[in-house]
Amino acid sequence: MTLLHAAGLRLTFGSRTVFDGLTMTIEEGERVGLVGVNGSGKSSLMKLLARAMVADRGELQLKRGATVTYLPQEPEFGPDATVASELEVARAPLKAAIEAHAALAERLGGANQEPLHEKLLAELSALSEQIEHLGGWDTAHEARRLLDRLGVKEWDQPVADLSGGTRKRVAIARALLSRPDLLLLDEPTNHLDADTVDWLEDELDQHAGALLLVTHDRYFLDDLVDRIVEIVPGGGVKSFPGNYETYLEQKLEAEEQAGLAGHKRDRWIAQEVAWLRRGPEARRTKSKARIDRAHKLMAETGHVRPKVAEFQVAPPPRLSAVVIEAEGLVKRYGARTILDGIDFRLQAGERVGLVGPNGVGKTTFLRVVLGEEPPDGGQVVTGKRTRVAYYDQQRTALDGEQTVYESVGGGAPGWRGEDFIDVSGRKVALRDYLSDLLFPPTTQQMKVKALSGGERNRLLLARLFIEGANVLVLDEPTNDLDLVTLNVLERLLLDFDGSVLLVTHDRYFLDKVATSILAFEGNGKAVRYPGNYAMYRRLKEQGERAAVAAAAGQARAARGVATAAAAAAASGKAAEAARARKAARLGFKEQRELEGMEAAILAAEQRKSAAEAALADPATYQQGGAAVAALRAELDAAGAEAERLFARWQELEALRGGT
Repeated sequence: MTLLHAAGLRLTFGSRTVFDGLTMTIEEGERVGLVGVNGSGKSSLMKLLARAMVADRGELQLKRGATVTYLPQEPEFGPDATVASELEVARAPLKAAIEAHAALAERLGGANQEPLHEKLLAELSALSEQIEHLGGWDTAHEARRLLDRLGVKEWDQPVADLSGGTRKRVAIARALLSRPDLLLLDEPTNHLDADTVDWLEDELDQHAGALLLVTHDRYFLDDLVDRIVEIVPGGGVKSFPGNYETYLEQKLEAEEQAGLAGHKRDRWIAQEVAWLRRGPEARRTKSKARIDRAHKLMAETGHVRPKVAEFQVAPPPRLSAVVIEAEGLVKRYGARTILDGIDFRLQAGERVGLVGPNGVGKTTFLRVVLGEEPPDGGQVVTGKRTRVAYYDQQRTALDGEQTVYESVGGGAPGWRGEDFIDVSGRKVALRDYLSDLLFPPTTQQMKVKALSGGERNRLLLARLFIEGANVLVLDEPTNDLDLVTLNVLERLLLDFDGSVLLVTHDRYFLDKVATSILAFEGNGKAVRYPGNYAMYRRLKEQGERAAVAAAAGQARAARGVATAAAAAAASGKAAEAARARKAARLGFKEQRELEGMEAAILAAEQRKSAAEAALADPATYQQGGAAVAALRAELDAAGAEAERLFARWQELEALRGGT
């Protein structure tokens, strides 16, 4: 059944037409990925569908009673908003439904007439279904689970005091808790670390409603969506059944049919398809069902070939034996230690990806290594020939009041306002260079502050590549880039003759580019892993399994019955285990409590589920008010017990970890 239908949408900004005559439909439960080059209007379309913006012309129809939740790239909050108040906003429809259910149940207890009694039972059943659709009778535990996994700890903290990344996480929790019929997500993975992106992918995979997603994360598109909708030049859309891989196959097939073989776009599509086909089997398993359900490849008619950004790259000077070396790096902010004795060596030709949770020290490490902040301990040695170009995620190198023309020209070595820039001794016409970067003459005189996020990103990368550096330090360069430009950037880094330090949450990008991973694992520590992101995850999981197996083996040995000779060894192992328990701050009783905690939490959750199921059954209310009251009391008690056990489990885990 159709959930949303948009017909003939027209949107203009001044003299610029974003799209005209755009028509699209979203069905109930459908998962749609929205793609298009930067500036094609993806975010604007999302705002129109969310009714956060009004089109100049066109019609928008939403199924009666359907709900829509919109998560913009930069979420907005009220001036007095707290984490808790935002979650209450998300749960308001559920709270209203539960209150209506309680009032109706009370009326039912006093209804003596049979027709009225049947009518109230039917209304009660409908409300019960609505409550289940909105997340169940008690979402406090769900809210706590979401925020805990997203790393948001303080419920009463004003949102205005949070970092941009934490505000995004609160907005994600708010959106997930609202349980809408249609969830609109505009770049939801921005500001999230790779592990949290993995988790969010699983959460969205379980979402019961429809999903419209704008993201540069190609694993997201490959694993989550059933259809790709592309905004094409001219403002229309084309629909492609299947996931990201199937979309690329269809694009390649269409371009071959249109006789466009040999174009650079054909080549990058072919490269993407080949990469996905040889990718990690674990990654492909999840999306295989979506690929199998995809329709046969569509033959496009009237195909329009989008342009691809062309970056000029200044050849980097040759590196010396020492590129960047750090030994024993320590960095503190007050009582908090961010870096604690980190050793690191960057060699010529290496591309090192930095991963880890937000706030763990990745950007701080880069700033210390580059000399922008002094270390509190240790030292950094930079090679005599090392020339660094730094892309910071805040894009502070861009002046919003400059024009596009002035911004790129000002980034070129020795530029004094001429019409040409010098790229390693070659004279390049600045106007032509900007046109190659998809900035036409009309855009070149625009202020930088008027550009979209993806356009500003492309502008900063253009400046970066003409600096003549042999070490590129990139902090979240993939945010807001369209898929075509991402592929261009990947190829540039793979062909780059220097070294690269790269912070990104884009798992696909790391899999294609990184030669090793520096994983920041908390407590100021970092571990170097060979290979790309997929290799890092495999090695880390193998290490974790080995540690668990070793711990289990020690526990079995300590419990086993030994001979007299073995008893002495067992005694030594028991003493060692005792010292370990002492170091971990867990006594014997606490250790036993922790071992049984999972089963206790499960039992409490099962009690909650049983009470919820009974309250959702209209037959329960025929048993009288006392039975209903007893079930409500049981639900409250089971919910409180689950919350208490969950908090205690966190406390014991923290003690065991020594935190």
